[in-house]
Amino acid sequence: MRLVKSGKVKDVYEVNDGELEFRFSDRISVFDKIIPSEIPHKGETLARTGAYWFGIAEKLGISTHYIGLIAPNRMRVKRVKIISDYSLLTPRTTSYLIPLECITRYFVYGSLWDRVCQGTIKPEKLGFPSNHKIRLAEELPQPFFELTTKLEKIDRKLTTEEALKISGLTLDEYEQMKDMALTIDEAINSRVRQRGLIHADGKKEFAFDESRNLMVVDTFGTADEDRFWDMKEFGEGRCVERSKEFVRQYYRRIGYYDELMKTRKEGGEDPPIPPLPESIVQQTSQIYITLFEDLTGQRFR
Repeated sequence: MRLVKSGKVKDVYEVNDGELEFRFSDRISVFDKIIPSEIPHKGETLARTGAYWFGIAEKLGISTHYIGLIAPNRMRVKRVKIISDYSLLTPRTTSYLIPLECITRYFVYGSLWDRVCQGTIKPEKLGFPSNHKIRLAEELPQPFFELTTKLEKIDRKLTTEEALKISGLTLDEYEQMKDMALTIDEAINSRVRQRGLIHADGKKEFAFDESRNLMVVDTFGTADEDRFWDMKEFGEGRCVERSKEFVRQYYRRIGYYDELMKTRKEGGEDPPIPPLPESIVQQTSQIYITLFEDLTGQRFR
């Protein structure tokens, strides 16, 4: 098969005119940087978790590009086009990847907390009263939905108007996409709470099929795309990470994240990201394996 793209996490191969194969690697990335360390068994957990959630989505009546797993770390999917010039899209264009990442947040954490501390996002924007003092890891009164770019080197936040302009979506299609993301999350949230987990936030991607019907693509509900916490620990006031956020927090602790953000703000070249210590590699691998088992109810081995 012809290699179409080697991404941060997976390699994409052309099977035929209508199908692609995703091969999930053990690579790991944070802050749009590939870390020079691999996480044992990570690729397999992503592929198998993704397959599980695609099955749930289809039971909800949501279309997906998923065809099936052909190996523990290899997934066949329907092929969609990546458009070279999205400005040429019309409301009749079909079978293409929508160049947006849809993010739904349920707690104030991560980059959302950063923006709260910086004063760039106000309490009322998140559904709180204007005089509310927001706390770290506080549950939001309503889901917070936002969009970022998908195909740019570094993801950037988009307004609804910007998103419609670069994606070729109509307003009705945008609302349908948002509803689909929230419907999937309702299923994720209800299931993981029964398994002792909290779903703090997540990311999804969409495409149009050959009839311009929306379908969810890539993967979702995994340790890479979503943030999960241990429910018991959260009830005692601690956010114990059960996702890739564990790795992000490591780079925050050692100061790399602050250095990276400062450099990007000044327009400089990103500093190289250091490899992970072996102890963090092994802990991360176990997080991915255990989360797969807790989410799916399946044994990894």
